[in-house]
Amino acid sequence: MIICVASGKGGTGKTTIATNLAAALEEPVHFLDCDVEEPNAHLFLRPEMSDRLDFAVEVPQIDLNKCTLCGKCQEICQFNAVAILPETALTFPELCHSCGGCFLVCPEDAVVSTRRVVGQVETGRRGMITFAHGRLRVGEAMAPPLIRRLKQEVSPHGLTIIDAPPGTSCPVVTALWGADFVLLVTEPTPFGLNDLELAVGAARELKLPCALVINRADLGDRRVQEYAARENLPVLLEIPFDREAAAAYAQGKLLVEALPRWRQWMTALHDSMIEALRGRPTGHG
Repeated sequence: MIICVASGKGGTGKTTIATNLAAALEEPVHFLDCDVEEPNAHLFLRPEMSDRLDFAVEVPQIDLNKCTLCGKCQEICQFNAVAILPETALTFPELCHSCGGCFLVCPEDAVVSTRRVVGQVETGRRGMITFAHGRLRVGEAMAPPLIRRLKQEVSPHGLTIIDAPPGTSCPVVTALWGADFVLLVTEPTPFGLNDLELAVGAARELKLPCALVINRADLGDRRVQEYAARENLPVLLEIPFDREAAAAYAQGKLLVEALPRWRQWMTALHDSMIEALRGRPTGHG
């Protein structure tokens, strides 16, 4: 089973839930931190890293000895990664989405494939947890290809937990794609509700069953709970604000190790997700 832990916005406690859920289960777990622009799950799980692989994407380079400046490659590129000028042709690798269209339309075979490293994939272990995360190079804007490569580490057996990036943009959709269940972590604030609605919309578009965890549930108002009731979204766990938990988090500790009640909450959350998945809730009202 693949569980994707996501949130409409940052700061809701998504990584806290994902890491503590993985650490609480006494079974083999594959953990993928797909927030490749700022991975931080390793700060809490502290795996022993064993491998680092460079990840490169295919980008075009124009052979000016063959190029006739016909402009077909520029016409097909929707991302302005190729520019045909009166006397030369330019490529902008940072804008390229590696779709391969320019290679196909060039009548002179003047578009040459090259590789550009955009990040790394690191893997390691912590006890029964097999860990992997991606690190996008500073200044790069193309997270989805690295996330797709990272998701090749998904185990065909047992449980995989994916810590998705915050928000509802392309990197999040890439992380959600292929999951069996989406656990949305939110907070009872106007921003939390607004972004939760967007995240639920993304899960619905992908036809993925989803449920909620409401963090700091005793702060703010009840509008998130009311929204969940209207939309038939199961609320699997409500976590009250806890200064002890905040202090342990600030020290980089796993809450399931620092506070025994968190281990009980995470194991109960896992069981609730299994039951919800069996019931196949879709999140539709």
